[in-house]
Amino acid sequence: MKAHYINLLLFGLQLNILVNSPPKSSSIITHHTPKITMTRLLCECELYTRANYDNDPHMKKVMDNFNKQTQQRFNEYDERMKTTRQQCRDKCDKEIQKIILKDKIDKELTGKFATLHTDIQSDAIPTCVCEKSLADKVEKVCLQCAGVLGGVAPGWGLVGGLGYAGWLNAATAAAIELATKKGIEAGIQAVIEKIKVGTIFGMLPKVEWSTFITKANYDTASGLFQAVTNAMNSSGKTCINSNSDPMCIALPNLKTTGVQYATAGKEAAAAKTASVQTAELGKVTTASTHVYSPIAYSVIAIVVIVLIMVIIYLILRYRRKKKMKKKLQYIKLLEE
Repeated sequence: MKAHYINLLLFGLQLNILVNSPPKSSSIITHHTPKITMTRLLCECELYTRANYDNDPHMKKVMDNFNKQTQQRFNEYDERMKTTRQQCRDKCDKEIQKIILKDKIDKELTGKFATLHTDIQSDAIPTCVCEKSLADKVEKVCLQCAGVLGGVAPGWGLVGGLGYAGWLNAATAAAIELATKKGIEAGIQAVIEKIKVGTIFGMLPKVEWSTFITKANYDTASGLFQAVTNAMNSSGKTCINSNSDPMCIALPNLKTTGVQYATAGKEAAAAKTASVQTAELGKVTTASTHVYSPIAYSVIAIVVIVLIMVIIYLILRYRRKKKMKKKLQYIKLLEE
């Protein structure tokens, strides 16, 4: 390895000597070839000549594409300008026609007003203005009346309907209550008659049976047994010491026979309740008819008045629109 390192160092030294040594024969050699200067100008290349563009296919394609796009843009611009010029021309023509028409109308009105007389009498006022104002007033009044009555009619109908419904419910409830009361009274009276006529207990002296037989006990056998016992006690008859009394003997049997009396009382009460209820409800129906009729008639009258007002309003509105249409047609004819 040391030998190789030494060889490399010596080789580098020889190269330095060879490079740095001056040439000794340079002064002896003479050059017989003349020196030619190589100068090349940009104009000699002819890069921008037309022949280069025409002969190059790619350049020719680019130029054609550019020409087409430019021509298309110019055509579009020309079309837009044509439309804009036409719009401006039409607008100017319309303005000119308006000015001419205005001058013409001013001249005609000036001439007509100049020929009018200044001493106009009250009879010379045209009646169309008065008729038109009167029609407008009638139309407005009809519309207001229809609106007011149209709002009053539903309210009156609602109030009347609610009042009628409340009164009808109250009257029906009162009729049912009265029928029930009358039926209970009839049932009590039927039970008292059965006891007085069909039993030995009717012989009790000075007994007011209506104070003992009430609506609480007339329809049960146990209630009737207790009522008869109380009636006997009130008359001075007690079955504690005397068991040989016929009433005391018949009293225990009342627990079984009292079922018949209670059933008879229920039937009499039901029949009386049904008859009284039918009669009272008939009275309520008759009275409700008399109460409902004025409300219905008043609501119907209001509705009829509203319909008449609406019809008059529609007729006057149609006539006014017809006159306005004729007036607009006349104005259009004058403008033409």
